[in-house]
Order: sequence, then C-alpha cells, then structure tokens
Amino acid sequence: MSQNSSEKDNKIKKIVILFFFILFMLILLLVSIFDTISGKRRLPSLNTTKKELSVRGDIISSDNFKIATSKKIYKASIDTRYLDANKKDLFIKLFSIYSNVPYNKIYQKVELSLLNPGNLVLSYNIDSKTAKNLKELSFKLRRLGVFKAIKVDGGKILRGLSINESGEKRIYSYEDTLTPVAGYITKYESGNGKTKVKGIKGLEKKFDDLLNNTKDGILSGKRDVLSYISFNKDSIIKQRVDGANLILNIPLKLQKNNEMILDIYKEKLHADEIILSIMDNKTGKILSLASSNRFNPENILQKDIPSLNVNAIEYQFEPGSVIKPIIISLVMDKNRIKKNELLFAYNTKGKPNSKGEFPRGRYKIGRFTIKDDHEFKKHYLTIDDIVIYSSNIGTLQLAQRLSGAEFYEGIKRFGFTRKTGIDLPYEKTGVIPKIWQFSANDKEKEDNIFKATVSYGQGMTSTFMQIMKAYSVFNNNGEIVTPKIVSFIDINDEKYKEDKLKNEKIISAKTANEIKRMLIKTVQEGTGVAAKIDGLEIGGKTGTAQIARGGKYLKKYISSFFGFVNDGKNSYTIGVTVMNPISTGKYWYYHYASWSAVPVFKEIVNNLVKLNYLTPKEETK
Repeated sequence: MSQNSSEKDNKIKKIVILFFFILFMLILLLVSIFDTISGKRRLPSLNTTKKELSVRGDIISSDNFKIATSKKIYKASIDTRYLDANKKDLFIKLFSIYSNVPYNKIYQKVELSLLNPGNLVLSYNIDSKTAKNLKELSFKLRRLGVFKAIKVDGGKILRGLSINESGEKRIYSYEDTLTPVAGYITKYESGNGKTKVKGIKGLEKKFDDLLNNTKDGILSGKRDVLSYISFNKDSIIKQRVDGANLILNIPLKLQKNNEMILDIYKEKLHADEIILSIMDNKTGKILSLASSNRFNPENILQKDIPSLNVNAIEYQFEPGSVIKPIIISLVMDKNRIKKNELLFAYNTKGKPNSKGEFPRGRYKIGRFTIKDDHEFKKHYLTIDDIVIYSSNIGTLQLAQRLSGAEFYEGIKRFGFTRKTGIDLPYEKTGVIPKIWQFSANDKEKEDNIFKATVSYGQGMTSTFMQIMKAYSVFNNNGEIVTPKIVSFIDINDEKYKEDKLKNEKIISAKTANEIKRMLIKTVQEGTGVAAKIDGLEIGGKTGTAQIARGGKYLKKYISSFFGFVNDGKNSYTIGVTVMNPISTGKYWYYHYASWSAVPVFKEIVNNLVKLNYLTPKEETK
C-alpha cells in the first residue's frame, strides 16, 4: 500500500513539475510576444510605389533624324559600411568592367569613402543599357558575398549596389548641325531631386514649355513576399508622358550640305561669318537656316560664346543696296514712275574713259554729296539700269516721289522694324528714322536726306530674316509670307500643325512681277550674273554695306545677295550674307557681294539641284 502511495506521489510531482514548466514556457512566450509587439522593429511596408522618370521631347528633322533627344541617366551607388573589405578589389574590378568607368577612378573613390564610411555615388551618368547590366551585377555581387549585413537599430540589414534613375541627359547626335538655331540647354535639379534640363537659346528655348511638358509614370500597389508589386483593382498605374516632339521643315541632309558649303567659303573669304537661308516662297517653310559659326551644344567652349546667338535674327546691320528694289516697288505701286522713264545720272563732269564710261555721278542734298558706285556709258538711266547696276542716285531720286508718311509706312509694311514671326526667341527688329524725319521738306518739295540714304540701305538697320521675308513679296505676286522652322508639334503621338498664317498683300501683283523681271535681268546681265544657272529662273539683288561702329564707318563690309529661284514647280527665296569678308591685299575685291555672296548663292542652288529640290529645264535646240 505504501509502495503504491509512493508511486502515486511521484507521478503527481512529475505532473506538477511538467505543469509549471509548461506554464513557465508559456509565460516566456507571452513575454517574448509582448516584447516583440512593443519593441522597435523594421517591418517592410505592405504598399510600395515606383516612379518612372519622363524625359524632354525630341527635335526631329523633316527627314526623320533626331537633331536633339533626351535619354534617361542612372546613378550607381553603394554604402561602404556594407562592403566586405576582403572583397573590395573584386567589387571594383567587376564594377569597372560592367560600367566602363576606369578602375583607378573607382578605386580612388572607394578608398576615400572608406576613411569615413557611408553612402558613395560611383557614377551619375550611366545610360539605360549599362544600368540594366549593373542591375544584373548587383544580384551576382550578393551571391558572391561582396556585401555583408550589419546591425542597424536592433536588426540586420544588407545593402548592395544600388542603381536608380538620376535624371536625363540631352544628346545632340549630329554635334554642331543646325546650331545655333537648335539652341542649347542648361541642367537643374527638379523637386524630386532628379536632373532635368531647360532651353536657353534657339528652338530649345522657344518651345521649352512644350518640350518639357512631361509627367512621370507611377506604379503603386501591395507588395508581395519578393517585394514585387501585386496588381489588383486598387493598384495605380500611370504611364509616363514624355515632352512634345518638334518636327521641323528642315531636312538634315540639305542642312549639312549647306553647312559644308559655308565652311568652305568662310575659309576662302576669310569672313567672320556667313549666314544662309532657304524658304519655300509660297508657304514660308524654312528648308535651311545655316551659319558657318557653329558649336557642339554638349560641349560648349569659351571660343564658342560669340556663336551662341542666332545672328540671322539677332544681329542688326545696314542692309545696303538689297533695299533698293523694295523702295522702287513702293514708288511704282503708287504709279509715280512713267513708262520708259529716264532719270539723269548726274555724271556729266569729266570725259569718258577708254571704255566709254563717264565718271561716277554726284548728287547734292544740302551739305551732303551722294555718289554712285558704278560708272555708266550714258547720262540718263532707265529704271532697269537703276536696279540692274545698282544706282544710288537713280534710286534716291525715285524715293523723293513718296511723302514722308508713304515712305515710312511702306518700309514698315514690308516688315522692317517688326518681328518676322519666325519661331525663334530674342528676335530683333532693327531701326529706321522717325516719320517726322522722312517728312521734313515735304511741303517745300525739296529732297529729304533720310529718304535718300535709306533708299540705298544706309541710315537704317535690319536683320537678315527681315530681308528674307521682304524678298518673298517679289516672287509671290506681291504677298509676304511668315518664315516657319517647325512643321508639326507631336504631343503624345498626336500631331498638331501650327495655325497657318494668311499671307499679307504688300504691293500689287503687277508691281511685284515688274520688280521680279528686273531682278531676273540683274542675274542675266547685271551685278548678280555669277548666280546664273541654265534651265532655272533666278533673280536677285546684291548689297555691299560698310559696318558702322560708334557713328563711324569702318573699312569692314557686309555683303549680301537676296533673291529667288524657280523651276516651274518649286519656288524658293534664298538669302546669303557674308560678314566682313577680306577687303585688303590680293583679294581686296572680295568685299563686293558679286565676288562673295553671289558665288555662295550659286553653290546653294546647285546643291538644291543635286538633292532634287529643283529640276532645271532642258534647253530646246
């Protein structure tokens, strides 16, 4: 009985001990749970959001080449606290191979960072393809144990190679092509810490708001155990929207060929700059706007600073004799020129030379004496003679037939002192004398010196593009067009064409066609004869003006030739201006437009023929 009682007591003891042990373990578990609940923990968020960076729109030529485009760039970084010192060299070698960043450059950065361990940016300028390869490398580095976990706030964390979007980079695939018209950009930090760009000059500036009208993409939702987004009806998916694309009227091939021609002639003429433009005479579409002075927008150097402006619209100069057909057309449009009228050349003093030419004419207005640049074989000039051989005296006599108000308003109507409307920023307008200055002596019916000087392109300033626009009148039945570089604006695959501006009537078709006839004759037998090409209808006017500085004329010149070319189907206005060609020594005569601007004009027309923009008519035998 006592033995059974003892065994029973032992069982009870064991049960009690087991009970208390289980109770102790349960209490320990509860304490642990409570400690875990109340303790500081690093739990991953159940929700996650990823953003996809949008980029600036492209500038695209009419033949579909990207003149300027933006690419996303990525940042590669590590936290050197997690880098295993024993595998440091392995990391540097692999990263250098995958990123194409020199080994020594990475080595120096890592060594410097290890002196004060923490976050280290290895590169800010990684392209998308390299970024993809580096992301693959990141997984390999973890498997190789290059990075080790460390304790942070009571928990262990492992951080490896991190690849993140850092912003965008502007790329100009054809380097200096279409500069300075395309313009350039500057970088800035956006609100989310990403590198963005904005336009400073040229098309980049003019259309900056549209090019930068972007929206980043967003992916947001619950995350799964592998940290991927698990999509459901509550998820947010917004695709990125890049900026608008500009599609130009300018084809790349034509532009590059023209730039090569300007480069050759700049060297030959020792000019400061040569400017060229080709414009469709009916629509105002600019097919080419080129300068001999260009730069690479991705690498602007100190020497490039003078070339950053678009001088076709920003440089103001005295146009010279190219203004004469405009003034004569105003007089003709008022019916103040008689048919077959002759004007005295004021060249009777002195005997003719061996060529039968009389001394250059001299015309006095008050205390001023105005001379002609050319000698004539006759004392009286026809209207054709005045245009073809560029007579100052003949033109100023015709100009006096306009009242001051008519002269002033006529010049403004042709677009001078007004912006042309071209789609570029910072356009200048030039200056002309005041209306009261043109009106002096109107009542006395005496000659006005302001009318006289402006009639042959002095005492006023204009821009290259203003003259281009004005010359469209003579080959367009008296209507003026607005020059346009951009053809379409592509916003998210929707193409928008800018509102077509109605051509403005400036002079009658009869007057325009009469001036056109004289400009063609100027190329056939006058100062523009070097521009003649068989099978094409070409007309134009030369202009050579001295450069004025500080109220004085320098021995420097600006030579121009503005005109048109037709083949029966296509019709273009073309302008060439040569800034300060050589005017001394053996080639002193290069400052005359007939020896500088006209040959460039002819090369440009030949280029249009070569690229099938013009087809000369075959001569019939």
